[in-house]
Amino acid sequence: MSPYSRRVILAGLAFVLILSAAPLRTFSAPVSAQGHQIAAQTGPAPWWQHAVFYEIYPRSFQDTNGDGVGDLNGITERLGYLESLGVNAMWLTPIYPSPQVDFGYDISNYEAIDPLYGTMADLDRLLAEAKARHIRVLMDMVLNHTSDQHPWFIESRSSRSNPKRDWYVWNNGVPADAPVVTAFQKKYEHDGRVPPNNWESLFGGSAWQWDSQTAQWYYHMFYPQQPDLNWRNPQVRQAMYNVCRFWLSKGVAGFRLDAIETLFEDPQLRDEKLLGGVNAFGDPRESDSRQNDLPEMHEVLRQLRQVVDSYPGDRVLVGEAYTRNTQDLLSMYGLHGRQLQLPMDTQVGFINKLDVSEFRRKIFDAENLLDGHVPLFVFDNHDNPRSWNRYGDGKHDEAIAKILATILLTTRSAALMYYGEEIGMVTTPPKTRAEVQDPLGKLGWPKDKGRDGERTPMQWDSTRNAGFSTAERTWLPVPPSFRTVNVESEEHSPDSLLNWYKTLIALRRHNSALDSGENIMVDSKDPNVLSYLRKNPAGGPSVLVAMNFTAKPRSVSYHLKAQGIQSATAKTLLENGGVGKSVELRRVALPPFAVLVAEVQ
Repeated sequence: MSPYSRRVILAGLAFVLILSAAPLRTFSAPVSAQGHQIAAQTGPAPWWQHAVFYEIYPRSFQDTNGDGVGDLNGITERLGYLESLGVNAMWLTPIYPSPQVDFGYDISNYEAIDPLYGTMADLDRLLAEAKARHIRVLMDMVLNHTSDQHPWFIESRSSRSNPKRDWYVWNNGVPADAPVVTAFQKKYEHDGRVPPNNWESLFGGSAWQWDSQTAQWYYHMFYPQQPDLNWRNPQVRQAMYNVCRFWLSKGVAGFRLDAIETLFEDPQLRDEKLLGGVNAFGDPRESDSRQNDLPEMHEVLRQLRQVVDSYPGDRVLVGEAYTRNTQDLLSMYGLHGRQLQLPMDTQVGFINKLDVSEFRRKIFDAENLLDGHVPLFVFDNHDNPRSWNRYGDGKHDEAIAKILATILLTTRSAALMYYGEEIGMVTTPPKTRAEVQDPLGKLGWPKDKGRDGERTPMQWDSTRNAGFSTAERTWLPVPPSFRTVNVESEEHSPDSLLNWYKTLIALRRHNSALDSGENIMVDSKDPNVLSYLRKNPAGGPSVLVAMNFTAKPRSVSYHLKAQGIQSATAKTLLENGGVGKSVELRRVALPPFAVLVAEVQ
């Protein structure tokens, strides 16, 4: 895709060039959905409340030993870049020993480092050098399942009487000729028996795997090589909490919790409801209400929070949560906020279309219906096609990417970025099944090509392999786009997407309205322009954000006296498309897909 013609007016260039450590912040008492203060906060706010998190997929970030796979020393080598970008914390996807069936999400040892990525000493160095740059490190904690090569599971499957048998979910199944057995279950018949119900794996096929050694089935929400732990067993809970304590003692700032909504299954093993049709794997489409978001999960989250809170430094729990609505998202914070500090709010970032009314509603809900809790917005991650492709129109892609970045970084939320998002990396799926690395793509080809496309190597410069590796062949091919889309070229272009991100992050850090101001929707009936005001809590200048979601010029008139704004003009802090350095609020002209971030008093 050809780059969109870019133009940025930057006010206060020092925001880009000098990114000092984030100051301590104080917040007013949060307000509940009913309009009353729920808990007055005193003293400095926890660092994570308005932080910028950066997800790193270690395999694809930087290779330092020439094997074509990224490593821990590569991340350490690139800390200067992360510091210049202005991020507060990085989240590392799993770096534990693993057979790599699911590229690290099948863990065989929770308290070690996979040699593919380096050593424990390498991690210690990364933690120390990141700390020196005021960047915290979060580990990915996979609670739902282990690898089938984990010693716990090896013991569990050794015999029905093994002490660790109940650490996983085992079942005898049912007779194949039972009257309620479905055709789907019969596909998996062994020794005259079939799985106990019609549950399907998220990665295709039955969620039950036959074990010939002990003649029983074990449950796996994901791949068969990822057996689910039995979280109803207190020994399992303590073992996993001890794993968390191990890493907290090493100095990690907290955890991103993987697949937390799948920790428990219906104890009665009742069938899922059929929805009609088939999925990408050719299996019957069905509900997941028996396997997902069971209420017992919340007790585990409360206990995990107690573990994290027992360590100093405001350690944090970030949760993977694809919730259906804001009420479900609110439940992840827990009563009095005693569960997750930051469940991911994917309802904003995964609307997947430029719909002003949808964005307005979702952002409003996050501001007003979460009982004052800080939302965590995210547009990209390692499991979904990149936002550039999900939102772009093929012509104005970069301008649209700047709109998404603006929403991510100017709303009252913590922000989660994904490596390469800030330079406009694109989804590059495999062209043939033979090229696929992700087992999900091999199973679902060609309808589901897997997740390789959003996991390609970071594009650092225009040299061979985009500066990612000196290897003859990298674990995934470097996309052809690296010749023009890379960090080096964008760092030297003031109007690049990368510098747009840097400026927004710096403004967010140093501008008190963007740092901690209330988010108020304005001009809320406009179907084409999304506008909101970040009201300065200290009485200084507030910030108006306006974004044209269309390919046509739009004119907007703002009347902000009801919000305490007396001035008739706004001073531009950041804009693209030629909005101007100063604008009259009664008539703001926004070119196609233009963004305006401006101070108002």
